[in-house]
Amino acid sequence: MATFAKDDHVSIMRHALSLATQSPPQPTNFRVGAILVKLDDNTITAEGYTLECPGNTHAEESCLIKLAERHSTSEEGLSEVMSSPHALYTTMEPCFKRLSGKMPCVERVLRQKNWITKVYVGVQEPETFVGENTGRRMLEAVGIEVQQVPGLEAEILQIATAGHLAPEA
Repeated sequence: MATFAKDDHVSIMRHALSLATQSPPQPTNFRVGAILVKLDDNTITAEGYTLECPGNTHAEESCLIKLAERHSTSEEGLSEVMSSPHALYTTMEPCFKRLSGKMPCVERVLRQKNWITKVYVGVQEPETFVGENTGRRMLEAVGIEVQQVPGLEAEILQIATAGHLAPEA
């Protein structure tokens, strides 16, 4: 997988955004791209996008599913096999609640807090589906650093909301 220059957060986020464009537009979810980057050498260890894997998957979930498959373990088992610190780059902040009843992405990241030590987001989650997202506070409360990567917000939101119904006038 690709390697990026240290602290080139915009290029990594642009790559995540290119993944988001592969997600099929739907009126009931956001099109998001996510990447796991090993912090010691800035190589990508996994990437994913919304609805990439079967079962109404979010981008972060797809990353973890694919990484677990490569390590012949479950998503839960990743915390035992992953040892080097990673950053999660996601075009939209990880969800803290899912209307589908599936585990929210914030909880998925919290289960991996021993190796996912940073989260970089392109935009905050709009309040469209579940209201204010409190996930950032949850992540920071356990010591996971969360930073926004500025400069791509309009493009991210345009891609994320493709397929949504236009608001009534």
